[in-house]
Amino acid sequence: MHCISILLCFLSLPLKVDKFLYHLRLSDENLIDVSERFRREMDKGLGRDSNPTAAVKMLPTFVRSTPDGTEKGDFLALDLGGTNFRVLLVKVSDNGKQKVEMENQIYAISEELMRGSGEELFDHIAECLANFLEKLGIKNQKLPLGFTFSFPCQQTKLDESILVSWTKGFKSHGVEGRNVVSLLRKAIIKRGVSTGTNACYMEEMRHLELVEGDEGRMCVNMEWGAFGDDGALDDLRTDFDQDIDAGSLNPGKQLFEKMISGMYMGELVRLILVKMAKEDLVFQGHTTPDLVTNGQLQTSFVSAIENDKLEGLVSAEKMLRGLGLDPSVEDCVATRRVCQVVSTRAAHLCAATLAAVLRQIRDNKAAERLRTTIGVDGSVYKNHPQFARRLHKMVRRLVPDCDVRFLRSEDGSGKGAAMVTAVAFRLAIQHAGRQRILDALRLSQEQLLDVKRRMGEEMNRGLAKESHDQATVKMLPTFVRSMPDGTESGEFLALDLGGTNFRVLLVRVRRGKRRSVEMHNKIYAIPQEAMQGTGEELFDHIVHCIADFLEYMGMKGASLPLGFTFSFPCHQSKLDQGILLKWTKGFKATGCEGEDVVTLLKDAIYRREEFDLDVVAVVNDTVGTMMTCGYEDPLCEVGLIVGTGTNVCYMEEMQNMELVDGSEGKMCVNMEWGAFGDHGELDDFSTDFDKAVDEHSANPGKQTYEKMISGMYLGEIVRNVLLEFTTKGLLFRGKLSERLKTRGIFETKFLSQIESDRLALRQVRSILQHLGLTSSTCDDSILVKEVCSVVACRAAQLCGAGLAAVVDKIRQNRNLPELKITVGVDGTLYKLHPHFSNFMHETVRDLAPQCKVTFIQSEDGSGKGAALITAVACRIRDAGQC
Repeated sequence: MHCISILLCFLSLPLKVDKFLYHLRLSDENLIDVSERFRREMDKGLGRDSNPTAAVKMLPTFVRSTPDGTEKGDFLALDLGGTNFRVLLVKVSDNGKQKVEMENQIYAISEELMRGSGEELFDHIAECLANFLEKLGIKNQKLPLGFTFSFPCQQTKLDESILVSWTKGFKSHGVEGRNVVSLLRKAIIKRGVSTGTNACYMEEMRHLELVEGDEGRMCVNMEWGAFGDDGALDDLRTDFDQDIDAGSLNPGKQLFEKMISGMYMGELVRLILVKMAKEDLVFQGHTTPDLVTNGQLQTSFVSAIENDKLEGLVSAEKMLRGLGLDPSVEDCVATRRVCQVVSTRAAHLCAATLAAVLRQIRDNKAAERLRTTIGVDGSVYKNHPQFARRLHKMVRRLVPDCDVRFLRSEDGSGKGAAMVTAVAFRLAIQHAGRQRILDALRLSQEQLLDVKRRMGEEMNRGLAKESHDQATVKMLPTFVRSMPDGTESGEFLALDLGGTNFRVLLVRVRRGKRRSVEMHNKIYAIPQEAMQGTGEELFDHIVHCIADFLEYMGMKGASLPLGFTFSFPCHQSKLDQGILLKWTKGFKATGCEGEDVVTLLKDAIYRREEFDLDVVAVVNDTVGTMMTCGYEDPLCEVGLIVGTGTNVCYMEEMQNMELVDGSEGKMCVNMEWGAFGDHGELDDFSTDFDKAVDEHSANPGKQTYEKMISGMYLGEIVRNVLLEFTTKGLLFRGKLSERLKTRGIFETKFLSQIESDRLALRQVRSILQHLGLTSSTCDDSILVKEVCSVVACRAAQLCGAGLAAVVDKIRQNRNLPELKITVGVDGTLYKLHPHFSNFMHETVRDLAPQCKVTFIQSEDGSGKGAALITAVACRIRDAGQC
């Protein structure tokens, strides 16, 4: 009969209690609304301008990485978050399977210390630490220390934490607004989710406006207990919530925490029972002094009451009798139902805010479906028999597109502090190791000035007849003596040979008011067998392409002036002659080095017997670039190429050119500066990575400067640095992939892509995965980006140092206190890399402050430039000037 009455109570009383507690029950629509409100609060907390007024502060923790399994060593941890304080020794071993062992000691914090001075509190903490170290016999060891300080703090770095406000009954004066780490350090030197709720997650740096930088992720301490402090939850807070708040130590603060955490759950149940008793719904309308006394119903009682039904009712009866009541079965059932409603609301509110966090993470990753794990700690989650299940179920209901695994933390506050310290310790050691390696690639202003000086010396050696043969910078005369003056006109052919693709162009130059340059071109491939066969085969292929182009343009058999852009080192004794000194860029055609390439071209045209061409000029692509930009800007007297290779030309005074007769006027000099350093001029700047690239190149010991600057080699330098990092366990968790060992796999275009400001780290990671680096993490992506940046910056600075020597020489030639000059630039590295040009410009400004240099990009310098040089040569020839 007794069992039947209990059953009837289970069936009838909940309806009565639910009606009374209607406002504590939240629908799915309510929870979705709470989740959306919380997401807006997160956005406010992340914004620099909106953060000061945000209730959810989204505090940066400066924890940028999670454990990767390689951490090891002994670490101390302090855990302060309530009336008990712990000191821990955590031993982390890395033996293929990370193992963590802990020893700890609990120390009490008295009411006097909680409400006394901050100095007394931290002195007590330091004394407890000293006692613990002495007890373990490690007093004289210097160990890294992590401090779990479970109160709202503003962090500016990992080891600096400014207390915003005390919570959980602490009131120690002289601490709020100060760095608790400094207070702890001072006390140590002098001495010789639990009761609350909070959450943290890894946020993308690009969203954290409170912190400089936008690369990678950082853990954000949300301090979500303050959600609602600005009124965002007023429509959901009940009279009971308001009573809880009014009777707390911090009225108006931590309102969300007061609705869900273990510190307040039992008190909320007590207030409801008092109200129900006063309305004659329980206890026959009676109350007792204990029932109406704050703090008499603890949250642990709520957990016990919600256990197995019958066992829970026994616990309810025991608890109620402890409060001086004489409960009936109905009273026990009603009390159990109140506990269920209160704890369910807490779990569901917690689920709503977690759902907002999960959506943020999913959106950050641009994932259709998120797979993630949530680490959870705290007495309510661990001890309440239903809380975890209700939380999990509601999270999955609110975010069905997220596959969430919940993992209970084993001593998160103690072990966690030690693991954060272990991760920080690992990262600090790894960072120092990486910086030692990268420092070899970083150049000071003094070093760059030295490069500029040495380049100037080599330029002078190349210009002088006596030292020219020994000079690495050959300073080759081009016999281009004049820039366009706007009177050029006519149709010209141009050939552009400088790589595996070859172009033929028809260029129409108009003068007068409609002054313009119109171009038509066609690209032809040069087969490998032509590049590495005989010279006759190569030039026959070139002429075959010219014939095809003329037919394509409807000009078969036409005879036109032709300019030949031949981007290989040549010695010229006149404009229409170029003696090939050596092949570069993978060309090996026999019978060409030491021969005049114009003669080789004319012989191939003669063999074709279809047309005749007037080869007016053979030019380097740098000269074509200068000429193209000079057509637009009369101040342009320098041409720079920074692409697959690198080179410079400029207008030199004839009086300084001992290799050419005459001392009047100027002539363009093709510097061939890529060979700078071939005689050891750059040995003290060359790293092991440069030496590895050179050793495995097609021309070891040659083109030293070019190999440190140009696009053909930068990717390989990066790959060698990444190899070094990985071998030393500083990247990719020390796992060396076969792909990374493959020479040439890291193309220079990846530098430009990876360093793009618009590219998110997940896209960087996809590039690495495309390269076979499938185990890469976001942290790895940041490090790869840093390597790319350092290598590209060095290249740009070295290029800028050489260019500073060029423009300063022009200024000195003209004995000017200040020079205004324009540099025409072409090349994929300069045009496509997001930061190369800025680094280079800045270096030129710093190293040649008396030169005001303007940079303009060339539009097809190698094709259009060759035609313009031909046009200028024809103008001068037709005028009888030469």
